[in-house]
Amino acid sequence: MSNPIYKDLPDVERKKNGSLYQMTPAQHRLARALIRRECCSYEDGNCMELDDGESHSCIQCHTPSVSCKWFRFAVLPLLKVLEAEIFRDRETKACVVCGKAFVPKSNRGKYCQSCAVRVHRRQKAQSEQKRRSRVDN
Repeated sequence: MSNPIYKDLPDVERKKNGSLYQMTPAQHRLARALIRRECCSYEDGNCMELDDGESHSCIQCHTPSVSCKWFRFAVLPLLKVLEAEIFRDRETKACVVCGKAFVPKSNRGKYCQSCAVRVHRRQKAQSEQKRRSRVDN
């Protein structure tokens, strides 16, 4: 682990009983795809941070537990929904319109970001129509 930035990261969180947080198979598939796409230490299935002259495969791609510091603090926050599902520190909700899981910005959030724009636009149009219909000519 030649990178001093990697050494400065805090330890990976553990549950109260001392075990590592586990991912479901679906979450692990998403995590592997995220690692292949976004992790700067991942190259052809190998972890560059573990490179000591020999090739070492990426640990996080093979185990469903969250065991890599770099994955936990640099890669996983890029996909907030997956992070919230694994660590349950943020509550996920299902969008009322499309049913997709999302992390609400407040306790009143009902829609994911893509649906929120369309719903707000429709509500605004209905409000304006109602306001115009009350005006006497």
